[in-house]
Amino acid sequence: MNLVIDIGNTLVKLAIFNGNELLDSIIEEQINEKIIDTLFQKHDIQQGIYSSVGADTKTLLKKYNFSPLTHLTPLPLVLNYKTPETLGLDRIAAVVGAKTLFNKTDVLVMDLGTCITYDFINAKNEYLGGAIAPGFQMRFKALNYFTKKLPLVNFNAAALKLIGNTTESSIISGVYNGMKNEILGTINSYIMQYESLNIVVTGGDMNLFDLELKNRIFADKFLVLKGLNKILNYNAK
Repeated sequence: MNLVIDIGNTLVKLAIFNGNELLDSIIEEQINEKIIDTLFQKHDIQQGIYSSVGADTKTLLKKYNFSPLTHLTPLPLVLNYKTPETLGLDRIAAVVGAKTLFNKTDVLVMDLGTCITYDFINAKNEYLGGAIAPGFQMRFKALNYFTKKLPLVNFNAAALKLIGNTTESSIISGVYNGMKNEILGTINSYIMQYESLNIVVTGGDMNLFDLELKNRIFADKFLVLKGLNKILNYNAK
């Protein structure tokens, strides 16, 4: 069995796989050695891999002998990115995960987390790159931080309307509708260039938006974990 760990900006996600089958998953606020030990007691873990945006992973390397995902890790795709050393590891794992779902089509991966990332991999299994934009909570915080009078607002679905009639509802309208139309505009731009495009959405904020186009948009909250598992199995061979 495989243990895969995605250490993000906000949360740590762990999953147990038997082959390609997801058996168990856990979400924590930080990397937790006790949780890992419990998973070892519960499952017959043979190997592990992790990706991290910057957390201390010395224990994972020394105690558990897990493999870190880096820009030098062999991948089951062609990486056509000019600065692979700066490419987010979660972005790499997400496109690998998407290719386990759509192996022979063009795929756009959207990860709606701390940041919004757009990543494109074509039908030839070539990763070309994408885009990075501020995430949902980051936009609320930016309005508060870079102005003198705008308050820090938490999203309230009940206050969501097109025409905000208070400062709070105006901020909510601007952030929510601006982000939604940005996402839809990006999707439409890709579709204009790639007619057979499939779109996979993941990330903690993926359920905030009704993105319509259900026949070509698919949601998978385990996409990064599935990609890490695929990379681990690929290197085990």
